[in-house]
Amino acid sequence: MQDQLIRATAMDGKVRAFAVRTTGIVEELGKRHAMSPTAMAALGRTVSAGLIMGAMLKGDEQLTIIVKGGGPIGQVVVDANANGDVRGYVDNPQVDLPLNQVGKLDVSGAVGTEGFLNIIKDLGLKEPYRGSIPLISGELAEDFTYYFAKSEQTPSAVALGVLVDVDYSVIAAGGFVIQLLPGLSDDDISLIELQLSRIEPITTLLSQGMDLEDILHRILPEVQVLGVMDVRFRCKCSRERVEQTLISLGREELELMLQEDGQAEVSCHYCNEAYLFNRENLEGLIQEL
Repeated sequence: MQDQLIRATAMDGKVRAFAVRTTGIVEELGKRHAMSPTAMAALGRTVSAGLIMGAMLKGDEQLTIIVKGGGPIGQVVVDANANGDVRGYVDNPQVDLPLNQVGKLDVSGAVGTEGFLNIIKDLGLKEPYRGSIPLISGELAEDFTYYFAKSEQTPSAVALGVLVDVDYSVIAAGGFVIQLLPGLSDDDISLIELQLSRIEPITTLLSQGMDLEDILHRILPEVQVLGVMDVRFRCKCSRERVEQTLISLGREELELMLQEDGQAEVSCHYCNEAYLFNRENLEGLIQEL
C-alpha cells in the first residue's frame, strides 16, 4: 500500500485525529543507512510523528525533531514539512540491543531517557518556534504525548510503531495522534480512553491490511476525513548544495584536501548519498574563490 496520511475530525469537531502509514519510507531509510531493527524502530517512530506534526503545519512551514536521550543510538533527527516530505537519520544506525522484557525491540534502551525531545518549527517568522521536554520513557510515543500536553497544551493520545521482519524488511510502520479539543464531555473522554485501551498495536492493524480511516473508526465514532495526503522520503541535498558547503570552507581548506587526498567525498547525513569531487572538481571550486 502507498504511504499515506489522513486528517480527520470526530465528535462534532471536538476531536482532531491523524493517522499515517510509513512502511515504505522506513524500509527505504533502513536500506539507505544499513540500519539495525532497533534503529529502524526508533527512526521510524520519529518519522511517523514528524509527518503527523508536519500535517499540522501550513504552506511552506517545516519542522525538525531532535531526540537526544543519552543512549547508544545517539541523536535521532527528523525533518518534515506540511507537504508530506520527510527525511531523517540516527547517529549510530547499526546499534542493536537484545529484546526488552516483553519481547519487543528495545527502543528505550537504544534512545535512552537522560535527555530531551526538541521540536523546532520554521513558521516563516523571524525566529523559529522551539519546544523542549525531558524524555519520560524513550519509547517515543509516550514522549510525544507528553510534548503535546506540556508544550502545546493539547491532551493527545499517540501511537507509533515499526514491525521489522527477520530479514530486516519492514512489515508495517505508522502511527496515529488523537487530540482532545475543548468542549468534550467526561463521557466522551471516557469512551475514547476505553477504545484506546482495547485497540491492538498500530503495526498489527496495518499488517492486517486495515486502512487508516478504519483504524480511526476503531477509536472514534463518526469519523469525518478532512484530507488524504501521500507521504514520502525526500532529501534536500544536491551536488550544488554540497559544492556551496565546500566553497564555504575556504581556499586554504580546499587546497589542503587537494594536497592530502587529491579529492573530497561528502556524504549526506539524511540520505547517505555520497558526492565525490575529484582533483579537477576541487581545482574548479578553488578558482571560484
